[in-house]
Amino acid sequence: MMSECLPDFSITRPKSVEQAISEAQNAPSGRFLAGGTDLIVNMRRGLVETGNLIDLTGIPELRKLKADQTGLTIGAGVTLSEISANESICRNYGAIAQASSLVAGPGHRVAATIGGNLCLDTRCLYYNQSHWWRQANDYCLKFKGDLCHVAPAGKRCRAAFSGDMAPALMVHDAKLEIAGPEGRRQIAVVDLYREDGADHLQLEPGEFIVAVEVPPADATTVTSAYAKVGVRNAIDFPLAGIAVAYRKAAPTVHSFAVAITGTNSAPVLLNGLEKLSEEDEPEAYFAELDKLVQKQVSPQRTSTTAAHYRRLSAASLARRLARELSAL
Repeated sequence: MMSECLPDFSITRPKSVEQAISEAQNAPSGRFLAGGTDLIVNMRRGLVETGNLIDLTGIPELRKLKADQTGLTIGAGVTLSEISANESICRNYGAIAQASSLVAGPGHRVAATIGGNLCLDTRCLYYNQSHWWRQANDYCLKFKGDLCHVAPAGKRCRAAFSGDMAPALMVHDAKLEIAGPEGRRQIAVVDLYREDGADHLQLEPGEFIVAVEVPPADATTVTSAYAKVGVRNAIDFPLAGIAVAYRKAAPTVHSFAVAITGTNSAPVLLNGLEKLSEEDEPEAYFAELDKLVQKQVSPQRTSTTAAHYRRLSAASLARRLARELSAL
């Protein structure tokens, strides 16, 4: 039986992005480490098999935090507590500030980083267990097994992504700067993910997130919020987390962006939501938003909470936040 303790490993502490990439090339099975609030726990449970950790916390570029008229830049190594305490973010990017303040507990947020939360491993009732429990159940499709216990007839892992920051960034049209052996590239946050719980991050070997870039937001025309439902009100992953951004494009035209976490293997950016004009009935519009959320999320039996409850919770939260932000 495997004990619940950390395996032996070596650790390197590069001082630049380029040095970190070089370290990763020298240790192909190595893992990048930031706050470690997810990675270290998974290593202790035997879910991460590596003998090499590349500690990114000593790279100054990853600690950059700048908010001005050109937009918002958050280095991947900026902690969630720093984000939630930033006055400019709280004033102009409500969903980002609120999401960062709702992750786990205060002690976690002091160490946890935005880059780590974006790269959070997917979770499942059959995966996040002790080694002996997983072994007794012949493991699973995500780790050493050949069957997804959630959807046995399928060929894809259904573990759910539960990061809070992704949907908050998605409704603000954020982009990511990614560095790797082939250089640097920029992608939208939504393009970081794929709908596969066993392989949900679209990062090439040796790549990691350097920074998050968010377009400027004028609080007079754009407001946003984030809320989630969980088994507990603190120190818990979202069973469903919702970010909504409200934009007043013209005096009589309103638009919403909605993103959801905790229900699928990738965060969901809601499609098909039309703009709300003065000719539309607001309650009918919000009812349609509710239906769209229910159709586009696909919660599975990855937690002890019923999938249908998570679907209804996501839809209800989205409807409530949209109504409150627009005050319609």
